[in-house]
Amino acid sequence: MRYLHEQSAWPEFTWDIKTLSDNLAAVRHKQGRLIGRMEGLGFPLRGEAMLRTLTQDVLKSSEIEGEILDKDQVRSSIARRLGIDIGALTPADRNVEGIVDMMLDATQRYDQPLTDERLFGWHASLFPTGYSGIHKITIGAWRTDEKGPMQVISGPLGKERVHYEAPESARLDNEMKAFLAWFNGSSDIDPVLKAGLAHLWFVTIHPFDDGNGRIARAIADMALARSERSRQRFYSMSAQIRKERNAYYDRLEATQKQDGLDVTPWLDWFLGCLDRAIDGAENILSSVLKKARFWEAHAATPFNERQRDMLNRLLDGFEGKLSSSKWAGMEKCSPDTALRDINDLLERGILTKDTGGGRSTSYSLAEI
Repeated sequence: MRYLHEQSAWPEFTWDIKTLSDNLAAVRHKQGRLIGRMEGLGFPLRGEAMLRTLTQDVLKSSEIEGEILDKDQVRSSIARRLGIDIGALTPADRNVEGIVDMMLDATQRYDQPLTDERLFGWHASLFPTGYSGIHKITIGAWRTDEKGPMQVISGPLGKERVHYEAPESARLDNEMKAFLAWFNGSSDIDPVLKAGLAHLWFVTIHPFDDGNGRIARAIADMALARSERSRQRFYSMSAQIRKERNAYYDRLEATQKQDGLDVTPWLDWFLGCLDRAIDGAENILSSVLKKARFWEAHAATPFNERQRDMLNRLLDGFEGKLSSSKWAGMEKCSPDTALRDINDLLERGILTKDTGGGRSTSYSLAEI
C-alpha cells in the first residue's frame, strides 16, 4: 500500500466520467433549481436563508473537528459582516470571528485567485493565539515537521492508529504551487467535480500543522460558489459532511491509501453528499418561510422585547427544551417575569405546554 502522494503519477488524478455523469447531472439540475427558487423569494428572505446557511456551515465545519462554537456568536458575526439586521448582536470571541472571516472570504470573494498568502491569512484567522489547544503551532506558513512527520492518528496513547501520513515538509512549496496553479487555472473539468478534487488534493497535501480539514472544506465551498457564479449560499456541504462524518473519513482514508490515482469512488461519494446537502436546503427554506408567515400573522400583535427575542429564537430553531428557567437566564430577567411572559403567550395560543409537568415543564411554539 502506498499513499496517494507516493504514487509515481501524482497528482494526475483520473476518474470514470460515465460512472459519475448521472449523479453529476442530477446535482447540477438541483443547484439550478435551488438558486432559481431562492432568487424568487425577495431580498429579506434570501438574506435570512443565507444567514442560516452560513451559520450552519461555520458551526458544522468546526464540529467535524470536535470544536463546538456558540451559535449566537456565529450568527451575529455573520449578520454584522453581511449587513443583515437581526436586532441585538452577541459579541463574538476571537476564534469565532476568525472562522467567520475565513468562510466569508472563501464564498464572498470566490472569484479572486486563491494564493498562498490568502491561505496563510485563513490559517492565522483559525488560530489567532498561535496555539492549537495547548500546543504552539506554525502560523501563516507551511508546516515544518520539526516534531516528526505529519500524521492523522486516532486511538488512546500507546495504541494509536495511523490513518494517514502526509508528504514531508520539504515538498510543500512545490506541492502547493502545483495545487494553486491548477485551482486558479482554467480547465474542461466540471466545476463541481473540481470542488471535490480540490478538497481531496488539499487535504492530501495537508500543508498546515492544524486546520487542514476546515480549510479544505472552505476551498470546496469556494469552488462550489464558482460553479454557481454566486456569492449567495443556500446549502451547507459541511453540515451534510457532519451528518455523514464516519462515511466521510472512511472514504477519505480509503482513497488516500489506494493503489493508483483513480478517484472515481471519492467523487461519487462527494456528489452524493452534495446532492443530499442541497436537499437539506429545503429545511432551511421551509423554516425561513415559516418565520415570515408567523410575523406576518402577528404584525399587529404587541410583544415585549423579551417575548419577541425568544420567539425569534424558537423560529430560528431553538436547541433543546425551553423552560421558564432558560427563559429567565437568556433574557436576564427574574423567574417570575419569565413565567409571566410565558403565561401571556400561552393564553394567546402562541406557545403550548409540552407533555410532562412540574420542574420539567417546557414549552414550544404552537403550530403556525
